[in-house]
Amino acid sequence: MPAPAHRPDRGSPDRPEERKRSASRHSLQIDRREHVTVTGLIDVISFDEESVIGETEMGVIIIKGGNLHVTRINLDSGELLVSGEIDGITYENPGGPAKAKSLLGRMFR
Repeated sequence: MPAPAHRPDRGSPDRPEERKRSASRHSLQIDRREHVTVTGLIDVISFDEESVIGETEMGVIIIKGGNLHVTRINLDSGELLVSGEIDGITYENPGGPAKAKSLLGRMFR
């Protein structure tokens, strides 16, 4: 039986960045609207006491609230922990690749 053809839309498992992204999955856990745990984090775009904006494997995540603190961040494992008064969580580009520049571009129109 011939070997399956490489599909360019699936990425190459030979590239380290593709292995890293496929190895970790994005998840979101909220505890009593006081603690948020995000996995599958690629980068943190910005944060202050009212919002935390991060790039995940599933799009840009925006955590809004009051008195927010980034209690732990580990980009190697893709983990983010935020504590404070959580008012809402939204995504830009849900289910697709994250585009931080388009988010920032929309914020400064």
